[in-house]
Amino acid sequence: MSVKIGIIGAGGMARYHIPGFRSGGAEIVALAEPVPDARAKASKTYSVKETYADEDEMLAKRKDIDAVSIITPNRFHMPIAVKALRAGKHVFCEKPPALNAVETQTMVDEAGKAGKLLQFNFNNRARPEAYALMEYIRSGEVGKINSAQAVWARRSGIPGFGGWFTTKGMSGGGPVIDLLHMLDLAIYFMDYPEPDFVLAQTFRDFIDDRAFRGPWGIPDVAGGATDVESACHGFVRFKTGQVLFLRSSWAEMTEREVVSVNFQGTKAGGLIERVFGRDGLDATSVDRCELFTVEHGRHVNRSLILPQDESMGRLRSARNFVAAIEGKEAPLNTPDQALKLMRIVDAVYASAARGQPIQLA
Repeated sequence: MSVKIGIIGAGGMARYHIPGFRSGGAEIVALAEPVPDARAKASKTYSVKETYADEDEMLAKRKDIDAVSIITPNRFHMPIAVKALRAGKHVFCEKPPALNAVETQTMVDEAGKAGKLLQFNFNNRARPEAYALMEYIRSGEVGKINSAQAVWARRSGIPGFGGWFTTKGMSGGGPVIDLLHMLDLAIYFMDYPEPDFVLAQTFRDFIDDRAFRGPWGIPDVAGGATDVESACHGFVRFKTGQVLFLRSSWAEMTEREVVSVNFQGTKAGGLIERVFGRDGLDATSVDRCELFTVEHGRHVNRSLILPQDESMGRLRSARNFVAAIEGKEAPLNTPDQALKLMRIVDAVYASAARGQPIQLA
């Protein structure tokens, strides 16, 4: 029998979650969304006939659901996940895991008690480029990755003003937490070592400047808060001696939007990079996936030829969740990795606030 999934929230990521789950053979049996217009639109767009005003009603009436997908503002990730896990459901949750490490720990604990899968949509792990580089890393051809640079830098990428993205109590922060994909991917390549200390600085330049607004049409909220950072630069040292540089920004004086992880191993280096075009994904965009090594005494750059994935792994990430439930694939991410990631995010903010390195126990 197919895996039955209930969708919680009609946010923009539903356009990836739903077809991704369906491509894995799952059945979308219900959708919960508190806003009537959004609920009706999502029901029609994604052909999900059964809808509910909230997750409580859905979980009470559809006890046959195997799993839920959480597509809500960050503040609601933890409480909804806890409800679902206590109801005996597997959980697939949009990033970030929660507002902070404390909330993430609660989710991890509940998943352990329930004996259910808890996965997060770290979709960049599911890109063809990431799968390919992991094959080289796991084969031993890269050696130990000593250092990495994780970058998601935007020039004009503030997602509206006064809405939940720019309200720390709803989002947990700005680009550090919103664009944590590259941080996660870099640490994933490094085999998720234990963090030792974090040194970081955040900036608020341009955070109130409409000239740095993103192109997604997210409406401003009059009188709403804009109390998050616009950019961050940081450094993480791990207990293994490995190190990582972090750069995240919504608004920063840079040429174009860059999404990349670069790493340096003892046998080879690697790069996964997307440079967005002048007008988003256009003819001037650049995608690179390369290995840097030495062969027969010569320095060689290998360009990996891979299929393009404009969804940046989002469909494949959702499909992996279904396969993991069915025991056909290993989960692409684990709760303990999510907890390490959020401990680093917390330390980034703490270091910036205190002006000093933060030691992690």
